[in-house]
Amino acid sequence: QLYRDARECLTLLSQRLGSQKFFFGDSPASLDAFVFSRLAPLLKAKLPNGKLQQHLKSLQNLCNYCTSILSLYFPWDGGEMHPPASPSGLRAEEDPHKRRNQLLSVLVGLAAMVGYAFLSGIVSIQRGGAGPAGHQPIALEEEEEEE
Repeated sequence: QLYRDARECLTLLSQRLGSQKFFFGDSPASLDAFVFSRLAPLLKAKLPNGKLQQHLKSLQNLCNYCTSILSLYFPWDGGEMHPPASPSGLRAEEDPHKRRNQLLSVLVGLAAMVGYAFLSGIVSIQRGGAGPAGHQPIALEEEEEEE
């Protein structure tokens, strides 16, 4: 039943789109963004059950619609273009400083979290003399007296 409803929905979308570039004419609307966000993964992903994907591929106008949006708004993902190379000829994935930048990002995040913990009072440092085992710090004794 679910697959039947989904196939019917795809067919209705195909009929509504017709030969237009977008659902409401020559410029995209929020409906186009919503529909594309559902169709593109269905069209491009490898699925264990390809019934719905095969039905979508049989609707040529919806396939063209997805390909058009991919090439227009996501040229690197659409396959027509490759990401620009850096001046040294390396892509961003092959950046020699990638590990250093990742490590710096982690350290900055860690410093921010520790700073927040101290400033919000979650963590505090109290100085106390070394006393016998079982002796509580002075700050705790004062709290007990107040209660």
